[in-house]
This record gives sequence, structure tokens and C-alpha cells, in this order.
Amino acid sequence: MLNLESNIKFIKGVGEKRAELFYSLGIFDVDSLLRFYPRKYEDWTNTKTVSQVNDGDHITIKATMITPVKEHRIKRSMTLYKCRFSDGESIINVTIFNNKYLAQALRIYEDYVLFGKIDKSLTSASMSSPKIEKLDTGVCIHPIYPANGKLTSNAIAKVIKTALNNLDEIPDTLSNDIKTKYNLISLDSAIRQIHIPKSEEESYKARKRLIFEELLTLQLGLLKLKSTKKDETAFVISHDFTDEFKKLLPYRLTNAQQNAIGECIKDMQGRYPMGRLLQGDVGSGKTAVAAGILYTAIKNGYQTALMAPTEILAVQHYEGLLKTLQTTGITIRLLTGSTKAKEKREIKAALIDGEIDLLIGTHAIIQNDVAFSKLGLVITDEQHRFGVKQRASLAEKGHGIHTLVMSATPIPRTLGLILYGDLDISILDEHPPGRQEIRTDVVDSRYHGRIYKFIKDAADRGEQSYIICPMVEESEEMLHVKSAQQLAEELSETVFKGYSVGLLHGKMKPKEKDNIMKAFSLGDIKILVATTVVEVGVDVPNATIMVIENAERFGLSQLHQLRGRIGRGNKKSFCVLVSDSKNEASLNRLRIMKNNSDGFKIADADLKARGPGDFFGERQHGLPKLKIADMLEDIEILHLAQSCAMDILKEDYNLNLEKNQYLCDAITKMFRDINY
Repeated sequence: MLNLESNIKFIKGVGEKRAELFYSLGIFDVDSLLRFYPRKYEDWTNTKTVSQVNDGDHITIKATMITPVKEHRIKRSMTLYKCRFSDGESIINVTIFNNKYLAQALRIYEDYVLFGKIDKSLTSASMSSPKIEKLDTGVCIHPIYPANGKLTSNAIAKVIKTALNNLDEIPDTLSNDIKTKYNLISLDSAIRQIHIPKSEEESYKARKRLIFEELLTLQLGLLKLKSTKKDETAFVISHDFTDEFKKLLPYRLTNAQQNAIGECIKDMQGRYPMGRLLQGDVGSGKTAVAAGILYTAIKNGYQTALMAPTEILAVQHYEGLLKTLQTTGITIRLLTGSTKAKEKREIKAALIDGEIDLLIGTHAIIQNDVAFSKLGLVITDEQHRFGVKQRASLAEKGHGIHTLVMSATPIPRTLGLILYGDLDISILDEHPPGRQEIRTDVVDSRYHGRIYKFIKDAADRGEQSYIICPMVEESEEMLHVKSAQQLAEELSETVFKGYSVGLLHGKMKPKEKDNIMKAFSLGDIKILVATTVVEVGVDVPNATIMVIENAERFGLSQLHQLRGRIGRGNKKSFCVLVSDSKNEASLNRLRIMKNNSDGFKIADADLKARGPGDFFGERQHGLPKLKIADMLEDIEILHLAQSCAMDILKEDYNLNLEKNQYLCDAITKMFRDINY
């Protein structure tokens, strides 16, 4: 008998050599084999005769083989095998391509099931390369697995069946109470029925149980991550200085900004360190919220740090906060890769001595030799640009310190708990008054002449423009798509001759990129041709036009982020999406951009269009990979799993009860490769 830990090579029919093929699919033991779920099913239970079907139908036919197989070698790499079957009424001519194993296995006068497309005329019927199984095992629902070249779906199915036949009952991960409350079948039944369902209803019940378990395990794991940060903090905020901070501002905070500051201060007044995500659309005023929280933390006697993904964004934060806090006596320093060695030494010494209240910088501030005297609060801007390890490195500069991460990438509200399950969430869903509405238009390339005149007129008025391209360099695969380099050269020599045209892309060295962005923000460059590297960038209030070439090649959320680079001043701004696509789905996505300025609505539409895998970018966010659940399709089950997770942790926070032991093991397994 096998157990879940048995190596795949010990299953009958596998062995050492074939095991290597399973290893390439991430299957190493019986457990990972059984968790390798079918991607779809083929229902072979509804059998018909030739007389009951039409030409071109995909059908299942019970038939007897009535002639031996004849081999026809067409050329060196192609062999055809031909034979005939009868369904009792009609003759079916069957052709098998290059499958010697199947041809040799067929026996004359034996009964089979044929599954495939039928080609039918008044006088004959034929099938090319149908799937063929023996009658006693073929009339069933067949699972179809993701396969590779040498390991077919059929071969995987046979090995799984063998494993299930040699496995005792699989222990359950869920208690009887949970199974009863949520109407779930046992894990043993679910595993057997997902691979060998007798009906559509059986496969549905199996999927529901396995999806629930996977989402519950994920949610518990993320909530447990939050609990690991529950060591009491030494940096308790005793007094809220928000009212004092508001007097420093030349404008009024929105209600959403005030609520977010209040939520953060309340967290920092508690016994445990704050772990919060500040999520806001482009232009919603996250920086002002960060400033308010930093101010209160500093006034309570703690050092603070703000980390940005690029040097130019770090400089922007530094200059902005220096201006806001200039009358307060707060000491602010900037530390980036280009800070001179002597100044770096001075900053590091001042930090240890407690002479710096706020350190702003890039990843340079998480270097090992950067130490603080009394670091109480860390804020990470555009956090999705940092790896999980980088964010953790900054938090480790102190013990039990408060952490705020900021993101301008709206995540659909229903999925926020999954993606940021280890953080509490504050949402800025208002724009400060005076923020310009950006007019967005969708046009084709015939409009280029008018667009370029529009850009020149703006430049003559002293305004600036972005032109965004999907690629850095020319590509053979996309000959009709101009690269940023090609377009910048072409435009600077022709239509924009006499105007200052800049080029910015991700393959440039960091210093080179910073110099270009500085020149653009100072107004020295009037027209900036760039790739999506400007998606996260500095405020250039004078930039009023953005043209996005081949706009259909960008995701909706990315287009929205790019559009957020303009409309940051008091001048009317325009975004032009250029696309020659004839694909209606692509054009509909661009129309969503034209008609929507709400990043959250756009994020929902983007998720529906692209699916959660592309949307999240698992590697970037450090999410465990889901094997059966789909966060978009399974939202209802997700909500049930979230509710169940809360109930479990209320009763047994450390999962010490015997009934929760299997769940505890499942969490460990799911998160073992994720480095938080």
C-alpha cells in the first residue's frame, strides 16, 4: 500500500525513468500527484450511433473492431494505421496517425469506445485519430490533465488511478463541524471524485470542497503571518498630533485622508505594531497621509523612514516633506545610491546618535550598515515595486516597529484581503479638490498628424507631453509596432525638429534615467518618448498630454497608472490612446479607459479581462500558487473561507487543537516556499 509521502517512482507503472517526467511537472510524491488536478473533463457517457449524429459532431460511439489494422507508411516521419469498426448499423473507417502503441493494442472483434469528430456522408462515415478505450473502462467521464510532450494526459490518469487503488482513506484536513456547516464532502471523497467522477454533480462537489480547503488554507496562512507580527511594540504612540499637522498644510485634507490617518494613529496607539496598506488611486493624496503619520510618530520621539523605489521619487518625497515640515524643527535627510561617501558616513553616524528624525531614500537605506537609534515607523512607497524581502529588511531595522506600505495600484476590493491578508487596509477613494479631470480619447493612427500638432501647440504654450511606446527596441515579432528608440529618433528629426525630445526606457542605467526625468521635470525636455518606466514617476504638473501608442498592448490598470502621470497641475490635461486593433475585445477595454477615471472600477474590469494570475503577478507579491481555486470565479467560496478562517482563529488562534492539526500542516506546506 502507498501513503501520501510515498515517492512517485514506487507507484506501479512509473519507476525511476518515468518518475523524471513527473518531476518536471512538480510531482514528486503521491500527495502532489493527487493534487495535480484535471484542467477539464470529456464526458464519454452519452454514447450514440452513426445514424443519430450529424457530420462534424464530436461524439462517443460504442463499436466493435471488424478488420485488422493496416499500416501505411506515408513518409519517414508519418505512418498511418487504418481499420474499420461497426456500431451494429454502420461502418466507421478509422485512421490513426503515428500511434504505433495504440495500433498494436487494438484487437479484432473486441468492443471499444471511440471519442472524436465524425466525418459523415450519405454512403460512409470516418474518424481521424479518435481517442479509443476498451468498452468496459471507456464509458465514463475522462479527466484531462495539463501534460508535457512525453507524458500524456492519459498516462497521468492511469498513474493517478493506480495510486488511488493502492491508497487507504485520505485523512481529512477539516473538522466535521466545518464540513457540516459549509456542506462539504470529505477530503478522501473529493480527491477520488475530482479524478474519477461518475457524474457532473460529483465533480462539482469535489471542486467545491477542494477550492474551499485551498482558499481557507491560504487565508489562515495569511492571517497567521499577521499574527507573527503580534509581538508587543515598544513604540506606542501616546499622543495624536494630527490637528497640529493639519495647520501646516495650505489645503484641507479630504475625509478619506483624515480617516486613513486616524486608522494608522489608532493602530500605533495599540499594544501591537501597525501593519497597514494605504491603497489609493493616482492623485488621491497618499503622500499627505504619510506626512501626517510621520509627523505624529516623530513628535512622540521616534525615528522614521520612508523608502521609495527610485532615486527621483525619493528626492521628490524629500523636497516635498522638507517644504511641508520646514517650520517644525524636524531633521530630514536623504540617502540614495548617489549620495557622496562622506555624506553617507555623516548620515549613518547621525542616525545612530538619534539626530535624524526622518530618513528618506531608496533601497540604500536597507543596507546592513544603516542602523537607527529608535526607529518606530517605516513607510514604503509604491510597495509593489519592491520585493517582499526588501520590505522585510527595512522592517527588521527595529523590533516591533510600525509599518505602512503605500500602493497606487488599485486592487479590486473583493480581493484585497487575499493579496494583503497580512495587512490591514485603508482606502483613499476621494480626490483632493482641484484635481483635474483628464479627457481621454481612443483614436487610430490616422490621427497622428492632428496629435503631433496638438503636442507642438502645447509645447509653444510652455506645456509638456509624454509619448508612450510598448517596446524599447525594434522586434521582429512586432514589425508594425514602433519602438521608443525608433520613434524618438524619427520624431526629433522630423515633426518635432527644433523641440527638445527626450528618450526614457528601462534598459538605461539608473543614473541616466534619473537625469532624463530631472530634465523633464525641470522643463528642459518638452516631449518625452518613453516606455512604461514612467508608470511610477515624479509629479510634473506642467505635463498635460499623454499619447499611448499601440494602447491595446497594455493592461487597463497599467494604462490608468500611465494616465496618472498627467493632470497633476491646474491645467486641462489630455490622454490619447492610439490603436489600429480590429479586435473588438481590445477596443472595448480601451473604451472602458475612455469612460472611467475610477481606478477601482478599472481594476475590476482589468481583472475580468486578464484573470487573477496576470493581474497579481504571483512572484512579485509572494503569493502561494493556487492549484484549483480561481480568485475571480470562486469569489463566493472565498468569502465563505474567509469567514471560516476567522471562526477557527477565534477558537484556536495557534491551531493547537487536534481537529486543526491537518490544517496547520497544510498551511506549512502551502507557505514553505514563500519568503515573507
